[in-house]
Amino acid sequence: MPKFSANLSTMFREHSLIDRPRAAAEAGFRAIEIQFPYELEYKALAAEISRYALAVSVINVPCGDFIDGGEGNSALPDRIDDFRESVLLAAKYARGLGALNVNILAGTPSIDDETAKNALADNLRHAATVFAKIGITVVVEAINDIDRPGFFLSTADAVIDIIDRADHPNLALQFDLYHTAMMGQPLVETFEKHADRIGHIQFADAPGRNEPGTGTIDFAPIFDAIDASPYDGWVAAEYFPANRTGDGLAWLKIFG
Repeated sequence: MPKFSANLSTMFREHSLIDRPRAAAEAGFRAIEIQFPYELEYKALAAEISRYALAVSVINVPCGDFIDGGEGNSALPDRIDDFRESVLLAAKYARGLGALNVNILAGTPSIDDETAKNALADNLRHAATVFAKIGITVVVEAINDIDRPGFFLSTADAVIDIIDRADHPNLALQFDLYHTAMMGQPLVETFEKHADRIGHIQFADAPGRNEPGTGTIDFAPIFDAIDASPYDGWVAAEYFPANRTGDGLAWLKIFG
């Protein structure tokens, strides 16, 4: 079965963020990821990660006002300076935490598609160049447009198209099982179609975005497909536990 990482922005939220690496390690995880670790000083967080010998599978590049309902800073020509500042901050944290990947969110630009695609491709190319110098892969994910209406990249095909437009070897797809399922796309077939372009994988059950066993996804076939593929990275649980995190980890015993 795949090797599993725990997303500390969605899991173990019974604990403060600084205490979540310990909680994840005690639950049996050997890797963690954090969507936006910037509320903590990276040296303190890095010390906790090192204390428990955890790998860091991904962090997100700051995305402007997107989390608060705005358009973000990745696909708008007039927010290039903000995006580049975000890349510098993410590079500082990613290097300090030992992150393997950084994820860039496309946002919900309200401008015409072609202008947004050009801006996003230029920004991805810039980020890929910056992170290549420190040995960190830039990944881009599709987010379903049911949970996030208007999200610019809602399918893996759309992500691959923008990566091809950016044309940089340090760009890869972040394949998220939850978002793929929410878009009504078959998991195994979509994974196998893009397997050679995938830099990171995340999952949650759908609908609901809770732990495996709470929704309709049959995880065994897709985990088997990942095992059978050349992908050797972490597969990250990025779900919101239905109750306390520890009460919903039966899947880890089945698949871990």
